[in-house]
Amino acid sequence: MVSIIALLATGSAYLIVTDLRDSLHTTDPIGDLREQDDPAAPPEQDNATDILLVGTDARTDMQGNPLPARMLDLLNTERSSGINTDTLIVLRVPKNGDEPTAVSIPRDTWVTTPSGDKAKINSVFGKTKARTVEQLRAEGGVDAGDIARRSDQAGRTELVKTVQQFTGVRIDHYAEVNLLGFYLLTKALDGVTVCLKRPTRDTDSGANFPAGVQELNAAQALSFVRQRKNLPDGLGRIHRQQAFLASALHEILSTDTLSDSDRLDELVEAARRSMVLDPDLDLLRFAGRMRGIASDEVSFETIPVETISAHTSDGLSIVRTDADEVRDFMAGLVDGSGAGPSPSSVSGGGRASPASVSDYRFAAAEVPCVY
Repeated sequence: MVSIIALLATGSAYLIVTDLRDSLHTTDPIGDLREQDDPAAPPEQDNATDILLVGTDARTDMQGNPLPARMLDLLNTERSSGINTDTLIVLRVPKNGDEPTAVSIPRDTWVTTPSGDKAKINSVFGKTKARTVEQLRAEGGVDAGDIARRSDQAGRTELVKTVQQFTGVRIDHYAEVNLLGFYLLTKALDGVTVCLKRPTRDTDSGANFPAGVQELNAAQALSFVRQRKNLPDGLGRIHRQQAFLASALHEILSTDTLSDSDRLDELVEAARRSMVLDPDLDLLRFAGRMRGIASDEVSFETIPVETISAHTSDGLSIVRTDADEVRDFMAGLVDGSGAGPSPSSVSGGGRASPASVSDYRFAAAEVPCVY
């Protein structure tokens, strides 16, 4: 979507974006929820357009085909049959033209699902997909491709419903990218600049970075945003993702990128190959409303959390939150009624402080330095 905003800024977006829109993969969890007419859903009309941005750890292409071993090696990962939504961001775009805010939800956030079960929020998609696969196979007469499509749709719908219930925000649109997509989009940028406060290493993700400002290629960038070990707190991965996005936005909207037709073509092709959007997301209209990003008017926040390193009775590591506080926080971003921006930071004992800390709030103009 940022690629589309960049195209609009060049003044030659219409034909390109129209062609891109007609060739993108689509999914419609929002339409499914409208048909269900859930009386507990948040009000459809509020003061913002809300887009759920999802990053999955799926080791497949957009057609559901497993990635070859050589690609998995390039991505510093191994084959896995499950799927987790390890990046969840609610992009709140106020209808009055105020600054958009991208709000991260930690992957281990402990939530109540629409069915009443307790689960980590990153598992909702995968568990629902697995249940749907079993049901469809038991019914018989459904080919493998249809099973994959229908189970993905069920997982996405349940995820959107869970996020709505948790945040009190009605999700208007959905966008998804997987590991391969992230790699392709970063490759199209020809690298992204990041800054680290200290050297770090994690053999699981492939991260091995010195301190200071540095340029990451696509494979290194994936390691950078997926690193979990050897970070100072349980929200370190989110801070990495936000810092990367802030830097990538700045890179995409720079003069060098906007004037490079070959790079713009690569961004469009990467989006075509890697993104899944809901069919009602009008790309040109969205890009027009988000042109403020070109002036660096976007911030990255994290929901308030109570305890970062909590555990369930069976030893599962989770992030605990106060649902009412989360809903107040989300509402305050657009209508001035809640606590407003107060991103989570870490204090002693693994608890989050409600105070705003500049280290954890990024603008698109910055290349923020993180751990």
